[in-house]
Amino acid sequence: MSEKQQFNKEELKQRLTPLQYHVTQEKGTERAFTGVYNTHKEVGIYCCVVCGNKLFDSESKYDSGSGWPSFFQAISEEAVQETTDKSYGMVRTEVTCAMCDAHLGHVFDDGPRPTGLRYCMNSASLSFKS
Repeated sequence: MSEKQQFNKEELKQRLTPLQYHVTQEKGTERAFTGVYNTHKEVGIYCCVVCGNKLFDSESKYDSGSGWPSFFQAISEEAVQETTDKSYGMVRTEVTCAMCDAHLGHVFDDGPRPTGLRYCMNSASLSFKS
């Protein structure tokens, strides 16, 4: 993998919406069922809104009923990083962009076959390319 991309916080505040900044830089979460990609069904690639790294293919997207865009696998093992998140009195697995460390969401083990995973992502952390 190439070197991590780093961005100036002030530049990001100018380039991203307040919600995108809060989610990606402050580990925030958008409200369920409000994100633009929750019910999005176009064919293409979901990328990191901060750096453009390709994260998820639309073929792995499914309706989990959770209110957030959900995928059963990342586009590649190198696309995302997973770390233990013990915030809010819970133990979860945080998912971040492998290229810039932007917070994307969390992954759970209650997804569909073939992986059994549910990458529960914030729409605010994603961009889409058809």
